Amino acid sequence: MKIKSQKDFWSGLMFVLVGLAFAWGALDYRFGSSARPGPGYFPFGLGLLQAILGAVLLFKSLTIATKDGDPIGGFAWKPLSIIVGSVALFGVLLPWLGMFIALPVLVILSSMAGDEFNWIGALLTAALLTVFCWIIFIWGLSLTIPLVPSFLGR
Repeated sequence: MKIKSQKDFWSGLMFVLVGLAFAWGALDYRFGSSARPGPGYFPFGLGLLQAILGAVLLFKSLTIATKDGDPIGGFAWKPLSIIVGSVALFGVLLPWLGMFIALPVLVILSSMAGDEFNWIGALLTAALLTVFCWIIFIWGLSLTIPLVPSFLGR
């Protein structure tokens, strides 16, 4: 069988492998029930869904022809480095600067990895994500995530 879309084939294969790895790793945890899910419930289900998505993508890559076969280009080291670096920086900054500063820094730095960086879009996205994260994690789930810099107190 001939691969008709290189991009879909390799991304589908990656989704299947990562999804199965997460589902397999979740087998070591308690599942619980639908009414009271345990710690293995969500990663197992999400891993299976990801593996199914990957299988659909793999099937598509082998059956639907593309114009030029969608060849895979070179590895984008610069955007990868920027995104991984900004996520690591977020992990370092969150305890000291709080979510209201660390999250916008993450969003703005990560958006600089793209070719179409726009300050207005990055700032708007940072503001919206910060508000949504506050609503979900602080107000909705009552998690104890620092909001403001630790040197300012609470």
